[in-house]
Amino acid sequence: MTLKERDKKHLWHPLTQHKLHPEAIAITKAKGCVLTDEDGKEYLDAIASWYTCMYGHCNEYITNRVSAQMQQLDQVVFSGFTHEPAVKLSEALIQVLPKNQNKLFFNDNGSTSVEIGIKMALQFHFNQGKTCNTLIAFEDGFHGDTFGAMSVSGLSVYNGPFEEFFLNVKRIPTPNGTNHDTIINSLRNIIKNHKVAGFVYEPLVQGAAAMKMHDGEGLELILKFCKENNIVTVADEVMTGFGKTGKHFASDYMEIKPDIMCLSKALTAGLLPMAITSCSQGVYDAFYSDDIGKGLFHGHTYSANPLACTAALAGLELLQSEDMQKNIKRITASHEAFNLRIKQHPKVKSTRQRGVIFALDLNTEMSRYGNLRDKLFQFFMEQGVFLRPLGNTIYIQAPYVISNAQLEKVYQTIEEALSIV
Repeated sequence: MTLKERDKKHLWHPLTQHKLHPEAIAITKAKGCVLTDEDGKEYLDAIASWYTCMYGHCNEYITNRVSAQMQQLDQVVFSGFTHEPAVKLSEALIQVLPKNQNKLFFNDNGSTSVEIGIKMALQFHFNQGKTCNTLIAFEDGFHGDTFGAMSVSGLSVYNGPFEEFFLNVKRIPTPNGTNHDTIINSLRNIIKNHKVAGFVYEPLVQGAAAMKMHDGEGLELILKFCKENNIVTVADEVMTGFGKTGKHFASDYMEIKPDIMCLSKALTAGLLPMAITSCSQGVYDAFYSDDIGKGLFHGHTYSANPLACTAALAGLELLQSEDMQKNIKRITASHEAFNLRIKQHPKVKSTRQRGVIFALDLNTEMSRYGNLRDKLFQFFMEQGVFLRPLGNTIYIQAPYVISNAQLEKVYQTIEEALSIV
């Protein structure tokens, strides 16, 4: 019996309606940018397995370090204990985070990193004797699948059955260069009628909204408004972090830095699940008290797992290496060249790029998980390229180690796909 057949007996996959999509592709090996299935067919991983394996699958620089750590310390409770991998990672990560970030809180995944960011923002005010029960978020944002993260997300395709249980959230449009005054007026109205704790946002690129990109100048105005009105800013860099926008973090493009940052995905180079919520000294100080009730009483069993910390530290070293920085610049330039040749195609409605993130919208309407989208996905897989269209958006976010020849195969496959739209 094949892996695919055995899978059907007991497994329930994410983002899957199993009655419509009963088959799962069984992957048995991954190396660099290539996934291999149980039949020996190879696929170029052009989205780095949901933007995680940015230094390539099974990168020996990382796996060797984790293997050595496994022989020394595998897991220990992080409440009341500490260990060298966590301490070393904190020292290294603080050096590359925006300068106002000073404290790190470990957790398990991108959704929980946002969950903790929200709790920090709410409790920041509560600890000062203020009841602030409203959050601000962008339209069409996505921040995860736990309840707080869902609350600040704006994509009803994921949230529909749960919306009546959400936190109180007011949404504003993303800045596009022409709506700055409208957004600021909306913010003024929100704080006039609500007690606002925080603003949760994806800086510059909204991933699940089909790599929707917004205006940095407008975001700067929003952050300035929040700072002036004591609204805690929470930057969700789960997708954008660790080099994808061309800088280490999307927040590096901003003059005003977030109070809190949410990190995951590429944090551990795709090897192990882990996340971090970082914050400024000012946020931390609101919790530092003789009153035990003012502490942040949130914890995960595997917080700061030594193996995940080791993977993250090795990945961070790779990110800062000369070779990896050259690769990021090379991919960015390659996408720019591809954009010039594809953007005038009659079946392409629009294109956009930020660093190694490239997206194009097809000049046709289709549902996010509809038949035409599935047809495109199937075509890509038949050609040996793993791309996951988001409705009529095709995007690339490949590992930094992808070769020029592999990139060209991705580009050609997308061009060929246009003929079936």
